[in-house]
Amino acid sequence: MPEKPGGTEITELAALKALAQPRRQQILQHLTLHGPATSAILARALGLNTGATSYHLRELARYGFVADTEPQEREQEQGPSVRRERWWRVVPGDRRFPPPSRRTPEQRLVMDELNRTAYAADLALFERLQRESAEAARNPAEADEWADAFAYSRGALSLTPPELRAFFEEYIALMNRYRRPGAESAPGARTVHTRLLAFPDPGPRTPARTDHTETDAS
Repeated sequence: MPEKPGGTEITELAALKALAQPRRQQILQHLTLHGPATSAILARALGLNTGATSYHLRELARYGFVADTEPQEREQEQGPSVRRERWWRVVPGDRRFPPPSRRTPEQRLVMDELNRTAYAADLALFERLQRESAEAARNPAEADEWADAFAYSRGALSLTPPELRAFFEEYIALMNRYRRPGAESAPGARTVHTRLLAFPDPGPRTPARTDHTETDAS
């Protein structure tokens, strides 16, 4: 069923807690990047035991964030020997959180923890990519076209709250325009991480006099 415009807001405290657990965020990230996996595969990838990954998967499934894959789908890819294994996949969707003004004190605590974990993971990923890009630059003979494919932009806009909301929805629409299942990816395609962080300047509330953008896009 197509998702309604504006995404689905997650307000249930238990569902937010299920997402805020750091290991579950890692599981969701792994399934998103690498596709369906068993609890054993996830345990090896994340340095956990299968009991822990099975528990986290069940909690994520309880709130609709992951689901079992159909057995026949896995048989087509891996053969009948996987019949007894339980494979999990991410349930796609445009999930959103309550805005700060509508969060309860309990929701606020959970969202603070979720955001801290997510921001730390993003920063670690960004720093890793910077190190790998620098290493590739030192070995041009081993570099490929991806070594220069590092789009980066910093900017400032003068917007009203409704304009900022419209800006965000246009960004989501752009993401959806380029989104496609792994089976439909073009030859040579790779996972590209995208992040959007747009926030009001914390300084005095005076109108911005100019808009500007600085980009580094290869």
